[in-house]
Amino acid sequence: MIRRPSRMLMVLAVFVLATAGFATANEVTFGVHGGLSIPDIRGSSTDIFSQGFTSRQGPFFGISLETQVSPLFSLVAEINYTSQGGKKNGMQVITNVPPGFPTDIYLYADFKNETILDYLEVPVLARLNFGRRLRFFVNAGPYVGILVRARAVTSGSSLIYLDQAGTQPIISSPVSFDANTDVKDSLRSTNIGLYAGGGVKYPVGFGAFILEAHFQLGLTTIQRDVATSGKSQTGAVVISLGYTVALGGQK
Repeated sequence: MIRRPSRMLMVLAVFVLATAGFATANEVTFGVHGGLSIPDIRGSSTDIFSQGFTSRQGPFFGISLETQVSPLFSLVAEINYTSQGGKKNGMQVITNVPPGFPTDIYLYADFKNETILDYLEVPVLARLNFGRRLRFFVNAGPYVGILVRARAVTSGSSLIYLDQAGTQPIISSPVSFDANTDVKDSLRSTNIGLYAGGGVKYPVGFGAFILEAHFQLGLTTIQRDVATSGKSQTGAVVISLGYTVALGGQK
């Protein structure tokens, strides 16, 4: 029996293919970086499942290879671990209905909900560089992400209602929503989107510090079953600090 390659290996393969030609370039730099991801969950104004999400904070870190094609233009491939998702606080539709309650209608409750989605992402970016010693740059390109972990962390207690306004309770005593639920099986394993941003490099020692901010726009609907879970996409603003060095003694 032939096993399909794991999705983690597929991501690594994309990174290797994206950087395969870098070794023969005039200048190749390797970098490490880390910082803060400020993600959110996006959806249409009529989708009750994606309404009400606000930004949360999570980690972002990874490695990069950059090849200098010309003084003004370079190509960058990265492999990043990034946290996506969002949070709600207040009246919202219940996605994990407690046992004993009907599942064929929408039910609402007042509680806290933080959705944490961790991805392994490989962006391939085109970069424009400006300046000499202090190097400014802008870059953009596509990325592919593989879902590593997905949790819904909920807390609080509430009555359960038939309406979002909270005027039609169906029980007389509050129900606890304290839970840490694995929701990975309800989400698509692959997420495709776009990176765009910019930053600055400052030479220090054998390499250069690099300060960057970029925006991630997920294009994939993350839910497997949009009829019962909605139709949402990811998005994030990321701020990172890294350090890059030339490979093979190149200058």
